[in-house]
Amino acid sequence: MIDRYSLPEMKKIWELENRFQKMLDVEIAVCEAWSKLGKIPNKALQSIKKKAKINVPDILNIEKTTKHDVIAFLTSLEKVIGKESKYVHLGLTSSDVVDTAFILMTLDAGKMILPKLIKLKNVLKKIAKKHQLTYMIGRTHGVHAEIVTFGFKAALWYREALRNIERFQYALDHIGYGKISGAVGTYTNLEMSVETIALKILGLKPELISSQIIQRDRFAFFIEVLALIAAFIEKISIEIRLLQKTETLEVEEPFTKGQKGSSAMPHKHNPITCEQLSGLARIIRANTIPALENISLWHERDISHSSAERIIFPDSTILIDYMLEKLIFILDNLKVNSENMLRNIDVTGGLIFSQNLLIKLIDKGLIRNKAYELVQQEANKAWAKNLNFKELIYHNQKIRKVLTEKELEKCFNHRLNEVKIIKTIKRAIK
Repeated sequence: MIDRYSLPEMKKIWELENRFQKMLDVEIAVCEAWSKLGKIPNKALQSIKKKAKINVPDILNIEKTTKHDVIAFLTSLEKVIGKESKYVHLGLTSSDVVDTAFILMTLDAGKMILPKLIKLKNVLKKIAKKHQLTYMIGRTHGVHAEIVTFGFKAALWYREALRNIERFQYALDHIGYGKISGAVGTYTNLEMSVETIALKILGLKPELISSQIIQRDRFAFFIEVLALIAAFIEKISIEIRLLQKTETLEVEEPFTKGQKGSSAMPHKHNPITCEQLSGLARIIRANTIPALENISLWHERDISHSSAERIIFPDSTILIDYMLEKLIFILDNLKVNSENMLRNIDVTGGLIFSQNLLIKLIDKGLIRNKAYELVQQEANKAWAKNLNFKELIYHNQKIRKVLTEKELEKCFNHRLNEVKIIKTIKRAIK
């Protein structure tokens, strides 16, 4: 488990105390089911519920001998429950308890992640509204392309945030299944109604068929959705890092009071948190590999999946929780340098308006290839000799024969597409 990144509430979910408590919750739910079916006397059930308590040190000490965590757990319970312990784990196999408890823990982690996904979505919507007309250059291949706005970028992120919420909600529903069906899943020493009753108590749906374990495609899908969220977080963090480069400096992640950027260079303001988010996203993506490989097990089960899951589920949920917290803070306190954005729009001396010019020449009757050649000749000259593209166009007699000065000015207006940009943003964030 990655303790450094664990926020307190998320960390508690994956601690041994809670793991064994969830296992106890499963055992008691099964006892209640058996009691409703008349197999366990109500008096014995009440005694079990009253006496059963988790003693982690005792369980771990017993496990040193048994080399089996569930038997150690049950042996420890026997000590505190007494003779009624004969009703605990009745007809069950270890995976009934372990898998169902693990799902409960995963759902608890998901309930902490979902509100942060929603908060991130809301922050992005706020930025999209605030900066819908904060003009900046759009870049393709890292090269200046055409005008966008920072609100346009945020609106794009907002839609992806919505998709992540939809996927995550589905993933929670998709993994919200338990199984109480005994060894190899055939209910040999169980009534099928025990599973139905117990899982209803626990708030889970029953698998219609399972082997000795819940099938791991459910688990893999959950981790894959977390990886998509991590990729989304990294997508935003990389954009901020790129826009914070000294030559660009259009946005900056927060630099808090007392923060230092470098042990050697006092002037440094580095996007370290965004860089950290990029690094952590790699961990979660890597966790999809063991999650997928856990799907294929020997026959009705082996336990090669278990050791990996005890790492990848805590680590992935802890990291996503942490990463969402950090990204929300960054975006809430992001410094947007709108003057630098306008400055960078003009860096190429009007080259970014080449398509406006091309379309206008075509509208005036020029064949596309001819119009393209006219514009590209002047663009190449501007690139090669670091000249002002707009001035070159104004002095190009072939173009001036076709376009008036007023028409040219319109082509070089960075607010030309304002109405469509606003309309697109409003459509995206409605």
